[in-house]
Amino acid sequence: MYFQRIKDLREDADLTQEDVASMLGIRQTVYSRYERGFQTIPLEHLMKLADYYQVSLDYLTGRTQNREIR
Repeated sequence: MYFQRIKDLREDADLTQEDVASMLGIRQTVYSRYERGFQTIPLEHLMKLADYYQVSLDYLTGRTQNREIR
């Protein structure tokens, strides 16, 4: 599954892939595969990303345009 939003959110926050990978406790190469859709993102990492960017999981995964957490 490919999530354009994780790349967009990272770039909007002026973060590098290394920054986000470090926050998740993974290597940059693994995070890069997440952004490109070459590796499935574990739910634990999706939850950390949603919390970090303060968006809902539905927004993060493209299921809604609403960024707000309900």
